[in-house]
Amino acid sequence: MSHELFSRNPDLKRLRDEGYFVEVRGALLLMREVPYVDASKHVCRGTIVSGLTMAGNVTQKPDSHQVWFDGEFPCNADGTALKGIGNASGSYDLGSGVIAKHHFSSKPRPEGYTDHYEKMVTYAGVIAGPAAVLGPGANPRFFRTPEEQDDGVFNYLDTASARVGIGALSDKLAKETVSIVGLGGSGSYVLDMVAKTPVKEIRLFDNDKFLSHNAFRAPGAASIEELREVHAKVEYFRRAYSRMHRRIVAHRTFIRADNVQLLDGTTFAFLCMDAGEDKRAVVRRLEEIGAGFVDVGMGLDLDDAGTLGGMLRVTASTPEKRDHVHSGRVPFAGGGADDVYASNIQVAELNALTAALAVLKWKKDRGFYRDAEREHHSTYTTESNLLINGDRP
Repeated sequence: MSHELFSRNPDLKRLRDEGYFVEVRGALLLMREVPYVDASKHVCRGTIVSGLTMAGNVTQKPDSHQVWFDGEFPCNADGTALKGIGNASGSYDLGSGVIAKHHFSSKPRPEGYTDHYEKMVTYAGVIAGPAAVLGPGANPRFFRTPEEQDDGVFNYLDTASARVGIGALSDKLAKETVSIVGLGGSGSYVLDMVAKTPVKEIRLFDNDKFLSHNAFRAPGAASIEELREVHAKVEYFRRAYSRMHRRIVAHRTFIRADNVQLLDGTTFAFLCMDAGEDKRAVVRRLEEIGAGFVDVGMGLDLDDAGTLGGMLRVTASTPEKRDHVHSGRVPFAGGGADDVYASNIQVAELNALTAALAVLKWKKDRGFYRDAEREHHSTYTTESNLLINGDRP
């Protein structure tokens, strides 16, 4: 992907053609080996880092005039700090192994920079200018091309994380192999959210077909032509989300006691499946391999007034707490007509909410979000808008 970006986009290509040592890491544009003067009047070299503004694989006008810099604060030839570029200093973990010490802000005109070439060369000129005074050979045109990096799991750059500086948080999810067991209403929304993270692999398990009723409680909008083709759910969703995430594996099967080994290698699972002994076998296997998981449930009813209400459930299991799963929090057998989770009524917004709560819990467990409660069981009641947490370690 990196090679294609430089060959396709004139502003990036021009940087390399003119000898600047530039590369793309994650969704960040790096200019390395930029000479600068430190406070001791020594010529050093540092790295300018900018977010990329993209439409697919085509660069757009930069939406920010700011950059980061990895190195000491750049100075004039006499060792006094450069004026007019400093914004903040600290330790910035930008993700993809990119670290910076300073955040700079320099806007040449109200409308900002024309393209990424102008932005990077302008900053390089400001930072490197004093170095050229002390050493005529000190310039940022290093005429070196970096080794190509792994293209990653996405078909296009994750500029959403890079532009707001949370790339390091996203990196916490990069080693995950996530299994989604069941691609009904909630499972399909789980996939929608997980596919936007840099997880190493996403495994899909289901053996149902994708029919018209599924389209009305799943993310996106299936065409009538797609529905006529009667795809397996796993293939329909794999094809849709592989446009974004390239490591989605479809298993056209239900997970049962005799094939739970398909879960081996999973680091976290989302169980969006019916109660039964097969679920018990899945839970046992996940516990054996040390994987965390979230089990979801939904129970809605239609009252005499013709309105819907009910409860959503999200139950997490991690190596630090599993006992509650086997003490009634997760249903392993149907409880008959009086079971709050026996109803099959589902609507898209509640499927999406259940999935969002499940994905939030996963990200909390992985340190993406703060977790003050450390709850392993939550219920949400629609009538009262009440969310209750329980089962803490």
